[in-house]
Amino acid sequence: MPIRSTTNKDGQSLLHIDGDMTIYTAAEIKDELMAHMAQPCEREIDLSEVSEMDSAGLQILILAKREAEKHGTSLRLTGHSRAVLDVLDMCNLAPYFGDPVVLSCNENKGH
Repeated sequence: MPIRSTTNKDGQSLLHIDGDMTIYTAAEIKDELMAHMAQPCEREIDLSEVSEMDSAGLQILILAKREAEKHGTSLRLTGHSRAVLDVLDMCNLAPYFGDPVVLSCNENKGH
C-alpha cells in the first residue's frame, strides 16, 4: 500500500504517500486516499517519500483538496519531495494548495 496512516496526539490524520504518484499508480492511490478523505477530519499528507510524480499524481492531490473543502475540513501538504515540487512549479499550482514549501540546502542546489 502506498499510503500509510497515523494519527497525531491532537487527533489529526497524518497520511504518508510512498513511492510513485504516476499514471501507473494513480488508481490505487486515488482509491486509498478517497477512503481516508471520506472521514471528515483535519488531515495532513506527507509527500516526502514521493519519488516520481506526473499529472495523474497532481490530479489526485487536487481531488483530495476539493474533497477536504467539500467536507469543510483542512488539508495540508507537507514534506514536498523534489518530484512533487517540480510538478507544482511547472504547473504553477503551489499557491492553489496554500502550504509553505521548505527547501533544504541540498534540494536548492542547481536551481
